[in-house]
Amino acid sequence: MDSLRHLATHLGLDLSAICLLTFAIYYPRHRRRDLVPAYLALNVALFTIVAALAEVGGKGGMALGFGLFGVLSIIRLRSDAVQHEEVAYYFTTLVLGLICGLPRLGLAMAATLSAVLLLVVYAADHPRLFARARRTVITLDTVHSNPAALRADLARRLGEPLHWTVMEIDFVRDLMVVDVRYREPEPRPGVEQADTAEALRPVTPALDAA
Repeated sequence: MDSLRHLATHLGLDLSAICLLTFAIYYPRHRRRDLVPAYLALNVALFTIVAALAEVGGKGGMALGFGLFGVLSIIRLRSDAVQHEEVAYYFTTLVLGLICGLPRLGLAMAATLSAVLLLVVYAADHPRLFARARRTVITLDTVHSNPAALRADLARRLGEPLHWTVMEIDFVRDLMVVDVRYREPEPRPGVEQADTAEALRPVTPALDAA
């Protein structure tokens, strides 16, 4: 009975932590619904495997350990589908499941470590941190041989270039592909208000002349 109560307490802590990570931090910022069940299922599955390893002990624990390694090794995080910050959420999900699933780790220590991890993710992925820093891959319709000319072109199109890498140059089609880290220009209040007023202006249908 004590072991079941201990397991239920750690499971409640784990579910609270992963729900905070998923529904309070990740989804409001990134709005990817398809990754929400992935994070929840991965976390709870890892928690159950760790709890099973602790319960089995030496009776098949090595087999379960190799099974856990095999399950984690087949998780493929493709860069074209999952961004780097989402990979960080994946690893946070894994670590939360491991911390909360360890039976010999005290509840207070597990809660403290989970809270520290959640606070770090919350701060590191906060929208106000480097709010205007952006990254994009841009295809230019000209080939710049002069870095100063390339910088001026990128600044005119995007904003202040912080760093860039030329990925491809095509002299036949006269284009170049550049991976750019840049800072967006600050919006001008007058222009922004004018654009908003123009967007909210009612449209009056034109009357045909008699």
